[in-house]
Amino acid sequence: MANDRYSRSPQPRRRGLFGNVRWGILLLFIGYGAWYWFSNRSVDPYTGESVLIDSGLDASQEKALGLQAYQQILAQERPVDPSTPVARDVRDIAQRLIAKVDVVETALAQEHGQQAQHFSRDFDWEVNVIESEQANAFCLPGGKMAVYTGLIPVARSRDAMAVVMGHEITHALLRHGAQRMAQQKLTQIGQMAGAASGMDPQQQQMVMAAMGYGYLLPYARTHETQADEVGLMLAAAACFDPREAVPLWERMGQASGGRSQPEFASTHPNPGTRIQNLQALIPKAMEYRQRFCESAR
Repeated sequence: MANDRYSRSPQPRRRGLFGNVRWGILLLFIGYGAWYWFSNRSVDPYTGESVLIDSGLDASQEKALGLQAYQQILAQERPVDPSTPVARDVRDIAQRLIAKVDVVETALAQEHGQQAQHFSRDFDWEVNVIESEQANAFCLPGGKMAVYTGLIPVARSRDAMAVVMGHEITHALLRHGAQRMAQQKLTQIGQMAGAASGMDPQQQQMVMAAMGYGYLLPYARTHETQADEVGLMLAAAACFDPREAVPLWERMGQASGGRSQPEFASTHPNPGTRIQNLQALIPKAMEYRQRFCESAR
């Protein structure tokens, strides 16, 4: 009887050594990512929320990074003469806000059952006004701040300027920069895991886009919302009127020409959401003003 080569039972495929190694590497990346996520969690006393901050990044390193970035900005941008009235006014607002950081942190920490860490006591605070049409301001890790002159006609008042500056100071107080750095490291681990799994570049791009919309952008919007809330309490405690926050952000929306991305695709809440959140916070902010602003009593 002739051998029928078609009658033979199919032999099971053996997974090659490369496939086993590839999946092993993928599992190692996943395990490392999980370990990094859980081992670098801490509770923020301002918000009571668990946050991701690399435990290897200490305050001195953050300050050094902030100072380096600040020096680079001032080397490229033109600060206003510090003796001008606008520069003196901005410094005065900053000093009043900074003076209330400790009491606001203590109050918020108590609300969340936490102990205030007073991380910012080692900050080397500094503020400059920069000549620019941008309606913007920033505060870097370590307390280096700047206000762009384009913000002044939009703010219109010291109260509104204090709301913006309180918001920016809060980014530094809550270590949002350090959180973003840890988030970027976790993203890099995910990218390496995708490459190790054998995904082609297009598949990796699709996964990263999904991660951006599902995790990275909401994470950034959370930071903005936190900065709005804590910054408003800070402005109120420093005797500024927190009710100016709502018309301020209405003007900010008008200054942008009403152009904004859909919220799900943006790093910031849309103006309507932001204003609703701020309106809900006004009663609490007024309580902080009554408690901590000596002239309001």
